[in-house]
Amino acid sequence: MGLVTDKLKPLADALGIDPQTLRDRYRTERDRRLRPEGLGQFVRIDRDHHHRFEHDPALAGAPSRAPLTDQVEIAIIGAGFGGLLLGAELRKAGIDGLRFIDRAGDFGGVWYWNRYPGAACDTEAPIYLPLLEELGVLPKRKYATGPEIHAHCRLIAEKFDLYRDTCFHTDVTDISWDEASGLWTISTDHGDAMRARFVVVSAGVMDRPKLADLPGLETFRGHSFHTSRWDYSYTGGTSAGGLTGLSDKVVGIIGTGATAVQCVPHLGAGAKQLYVFQRTPSSIDRRDDRELDPADFANLGAGWQQQRMENFTALVGGALLEEDLVADGWTSIPRNMMRLMDQARAFGIEIANPYEVAPLADMVKMAEIRARVDAVVTDPATAAALKPWYDRFCKRPCFHDDYLPTFNRPNVTLVDTHGEGVERVTAGGVIANGREYPLDCLIYSTGYDASSPFAKRISFGIEGRGGLTLQDKWAEGARTFHGYGTHDFPNLFIMAHVQTGLSLNFPHMIGEQARHIAHILNAARAQGAQRIEVTQAAEDAWVAEIDKAAVSMVEALRECTPSYFNHEGNVSRLNARNSAYGGGPLAFYKIIADWRAKGSLTGLELT
Repeated sequence: MGLVTDKLKPLADALGIDPQTLRDRYRTERDRRLRPEGLGQFVRIDRDHHHRFEHDPALAGAPSRAPLTDQVEIAIIGAGFGGLLLGAELRKAGIDGLRFIDRAGDFGGVWYWNRYPGAACDTEAPIYLPLLEELGVLPKRKYATGPEIHAHCRLIAEKFDLYRDTCFHTDVTDISWDEASGLWTISTDHGDAMRARFVVVSAGVMDRPKLADLPGLETFRGHSFHTSRWDYSYTGGTSAGGLTGLSDKVVGIIGTGATAVQCVPHLGAGAKQLYVFQRTPSSIDRRDDRELDPADFANLGAGWQQQRMENFTALVGGALLEEDLVADGWTSIPRNMMRLMDQARAFGIEIANPYEVAPLADMVKMAEIRARVDAVVTDPATAAALKPWYDRFCKRPCFHDDYLPTFNRPNVTLVDTHGEGVERVTAGGVIANGREYPLDCLIYSTGYDASSPFAKRISFGIEGRGGLTLQDKWAEGARTFHGYGTHDFPNLFIMAHVQTGLSLNFPHMIGEQARHIAHILNAARAQGAQRIEVTQAAEDAWVAEIDKAAVSMVEALRECTPSYFNHEGNVSRLNARNSAYGGGPLAFYKIIADWRAKGSLTGLELT
């Protein structure tokens, strides 16, 4: 993002890059996709909206148990990576009395739900799968598959004895604080009224799937489902593919983001006819998956995984480091920057600030991505429609070796909607570009509600002191201290990306949060404290820091094509306050590490 300076124009010309023409094209493509309803063009799947799409395909029959009215020390709402890593840290500190509550049927979070064919992590497994050193395991391949990731989640739960007290297939409906007892009451769809001294809300970024709010959505008479609830009883096959149930079916899939990029190759191989409905193309870089050699990790010293995660996060954030431990498509921009600086010197161009070449490095990378489309896709019109015209991190980059070749299949058709999206769903199919496409099966690959403000996105209400709800308190934007706590909500901890250090490698961010919250809970236990609350002064100071750090981030996101990264183009200071710390993840992790090192728990009131 940013402008290519005039002095770099000779280098840009030599590389065949016209910065102004590119920037104009980017803005044109952005503007045609901007819609006044913003996030309102999507509807979240939950108890009140399209609930049938939320059914757990792995659940046979309705789970039943007696309602719980007992008391636990720490209730953790969410059993994905956040809950798992916090549970592991608490167990290592010798803390018991944990209860995990999740609507899923097991640990794993999004990896319990994501069972679609081709599901895999898109950051390398040695930095994505947590606690490899503690568990004494290594992933089989550079990019772990969904089943391997879910198995790894179960391994963490077993290693740290987290299955001891779990309430799975349980949806929290609301939690409320009782000032007199100093306890939270947790109500659920099972009629529970559990009580807990401390509550940790680890809802995750990919907590609730969403649908495009299309006219006629409920009128479709064929078979339909969301990719987060893949229906193998209809498609046949497994997460490895082999979708034999689709051999005589005409299938449509709406969406071309990270999930679709992984499952479209399997749909193309299995369906009689596949229509891929696209609003905005993803950038598709090479994946180059391969088996990992354990010998490459055998002689690494203790802490190698943390070092590798920090190295990756720094490079993806634009740091220029001599060592690139991951060396994949994610870290290509810093490599491009260093190469461009060498080329600039050959042109006699002095570069005082290396980040001056960053905008040109981004344009060079995106030109490579578009050239790859031309090299792979044989039909010129299809290739043209698959080319992304935006800065690299305006949308989450994708990496796949089979997605683009799928469009060379005679039974696969890309339906590019030129930024408009699908118009409506009918009883028999989908209308796009004024034409109806008859379908037997319609698959929604429309992602998760990752953009709504946290207090609105979670599926339950949180009521703090004096009946104040979190949604009301945060009506003008989130207010926290370091992202995890908020005044007037004692003994409540939040694990999310709000006002914290968001890494593109989510488990890195989650691990830092787990370490921090476990430190606070352990310190409180050592002091015999029964109540922990963020002070108003600490909260005010952190919100001011969030506002200050958000300015450059907001301006950069304004230039982006609409996506969940920039709230579908509705960028404002309010939305920035509901997002991550603008100073970057490593800077944030240092802030909270330094805070822990002081040992004074400044900003917290313990009683």
